[in-house]
Amino acid sequence: MSQITEQSSFSKPVGPFVEAAPELRIPSRFRGPSGSGNGGYVCGRIAAYADGPVTVTLHRPPPLDTPMTVEPGGDGALHVRHGGVLIAAATAAAYPPGLLAPEIPELVSMAEACRSAGRARYFQDPFFPECFVCGPDRGLGDGLRIFPGPVPGRMLWAAPWTPDSSVAGPDGRVRPEIVWAALDCPSGIAVAEGACLDADTAIVLGRMTASVTALPMLGDQCRVIAWPDGGYGRKLTAGSVLLGPGGEVLAVARAVWLTVPRPVTALGAGGTS
Repeated sequence: MSQITEQSSFSKPVGPFVEAAPELRIPSRFRGPSGSGNGGYVCGRIAAYADGPVTVTLHRPPPLDTPMTVEPGGDGALHVRHGGVLIAAATAAAYPPGLLAPEIPELVSMAEACRSAGRARYFQDPFFPECFVCGPDRGLGDGLRIFPGPVPGRMLWAAPWTPDSSVAGPDGRVRPEIVWAALDCPSGIAVAEGACLDADTAIVLGRMTASVTALPMLGDQCRVIAWPDGGYGRKLTAGSVLLGPGGEVLAVARAVWLTVPRPVTALGAGGTS
């Protein structure tokens, strides 16, 4: 899934850059909609440039295989630009890590997650079949292939996920931006189906905050759980959590999603404020 928003309505200074004069490039493998980066993956890449937890707001679809500049803005945020156009901005986390998901709904067992997988209505006619995270057209070792579905009797969506070697670092642990990505699409599917959006309405990621406590290892049998968390008008909010093999919470996220008409590819900027 991906993203389109307007100028953020809040701006709190972030910590210093991790490295000077950085440049960001999103390989085509990590696309969401065809032609632009997956929202969660892009947010995770941007978060790595700041020293401390951040909220990333996406203003335009991030281009693929194209250098973008990352620089401090006059508002205290980190700005990502392409040709002078603001693509995204990172500010201090909108939610302190301890309050990011103050009430994670009851957890879902691996057996329940496996039974729920792929049962979301979304997969009958996916908006983004090539998405790195939830695209059914992506093969093993290429996409994450996280296919959530509703958990019977609960307002939760869940799916199993076992990371492969293509998303792990030299130490065998999953890279942080991949964890951000894994938390992205399940929350979008949950919020869209929870709101009973019609077939002519898609959603795109507008803003995301994540707190990663621990990184899963290559081959860990994880599960992702997501749930609608309110919203109004064009803006819908959702939470998501990544659980490790023993049911431990590895990461949590909250996201703002924007409703847009299909097809998304023809859209300009939307808005979260």
